[in-house]
Amino acid sequence: MTQTLSKPAETKTKYNITWEKLPDDFQLPDDPVENIDQPLLAAALGEALDLAGFIIASMLIASNFGLCAKVNDKTVVKAPDWVYVPSVLPAEPGEVRRSYTRNAEGEVPAVVMEFLSDNNGSEYSIKPTYPYGKWRFYERFLQVPVYVIFEPKFGVLEVYRLSESGEYELQEPDANQRFWIESMGLFLGVWEGKKSQRTGYWLRWWDANGNLLLWGVERVEQEHQRAEEERQRADRLMAYLISQGIDPDAI
Repeated sequence: MTQTLSKPAETKTKYNITWEKLPDDFQLPDDPVENIDQPLLAAALGEALDLAGFIIASMLIASNFGLCAKVNDKTVVKAPDWVYVPSVLPAEPGEVRRSYTRNAEGEVPAVVMEFLSDNNGSEYSIKPTYPYGKWRFYERFLQVPVYVIFEPKFGVLEVYRLSESGEYELQEPDANQRFWIESMGLFLGVWEGKKSQRTGYWLRWWDANGNLLLWGVERVEQEHQRAEEERQRADRLMAYLISQGIDPDAI
């Protein structure tokens, strides 16, 4: 179900891009989340990373969070469903980070994700004029190396990488239908199942050895399973000792 995309239209528009941190009084757009799946999918991605010890204080991992640039003297803000920045500058004491501007506040975002819903396909928009399409903003202005588009209803995952020519190119998955995200040292793929009250397709992480990064409930279940296996082994050993006329309590 991969969508066929046309290359961004050529335009004679000249872009003057500057990287300035937003002033404190700037009114960020307060767009509502389009559906309940989006925050669940984003939270699940972060949860697995956190429990695996991947997240450190110098990173920025956020959802529905404003990425900013000033293009031709106009401030442009896009809020991807999920974003990963490997290294950001520390916030000022008492400051709550409300948005992120590359260069002015740290590195280029390494990965942005959009989760498709029943909208007008803005995730594929290459609109070359203000307020600009998301595709063009991530590709041409922010120059994010990896752009992920996920259709959760049908479990369709598309991963685009920024080529040397500065354009996104659709990547092919490996034999396990996963994509290697080099900046994170992890594979990204689709998993079908239930978490909390949602049953369906999810985005999941796997490490370089192919091990799934578990959610909290899965870790608890795994520990319960290990404890049960240990109990069963102890029961078998006790039964064997008794069968040999040995009192286990005397050992």
